[in-house]
Amino acid sequence: MTETASGRAVPTFSTVPEAARILRVDPATVYRAIRENAFPAVRLRTRYVIPAGAVEALARQAAGTGGVVDVARLAAERRTAREFERAGGATW
Repeated sequence: MTETASGRAVPTFSTVPEAARILRVDPATVYRAIRENAFPAVRLRTRYVIPAGAVEALARQAAGTGGVVDVARLAAERRTAREFERAGGATW
């Protein structure tokens, strides 16, 4: 559990249905995004959990920019960065 600024305890992870409810989308949409590596999740055997911080970060980013947050683009950027690191980083 983590604590909010108001002192309220919130879970560190959400289930897919909980995250979908927060995001106001169908759970199938979240599962599809997870399978496409376009949404952060942790897989525990056959079950996925969503880091609460990921949902909060998306909300903060959308509120901060006043625009649309493209999660698929963010995921693609993360994949590219990971692949770059695996390849040994910069070759200057």
